[in-house]
Amino acid sequence: MVYLTRIEHFNAAHKLFNPDWSKEKNEAIFGGCANENWHGHNYELWVTIKGKPDASTGYSIDARVLSKLVKEVVLDKVDHHNLNIDVDFMKGKMTTVENLAMSIWEQLRGGLPSGVSLHRIRLYETPRIFVEYFGE
Repeated sequence: MVYLTRIEHFNAAHKLFNPDWSKEKNEAIFGGCANENWHGHNYELWVTIKGKPDASTGYSIDARVLSKLVKEVVLDKVDHHNLNIDVDFMKGKMTTVENLAMSIWEQLRGGLPSGVSLHRIRLYETPRIFVEYFGE
């Protein structure tokens, strides 16, 4: 089995806010992330697939195919957008880095060619905070 990782970057705004809670409780739980004027991050997305290399090409997946998929189903929807308002696959979800990584997994998993599967989504929200999701 071979593991191939594509790294992408995107910028997006969001806020963490539970509408069932008071402004004070949201600020106590989420701190500055509950800022009613939003805030943004420069995200780094690592998409790792696994598969066996094809005998005729040597590829487990053509990197251009993976790049196009990531661009169409993730980057075009999130880059320079508000995750709470603009992103269809985040509607009704708390826009934490954890939920965003799981949602990105769901966006990507159905578009991969036969014989290739997602192994991991690693999503950096900041240089010091990231999550990894393995589809579990």
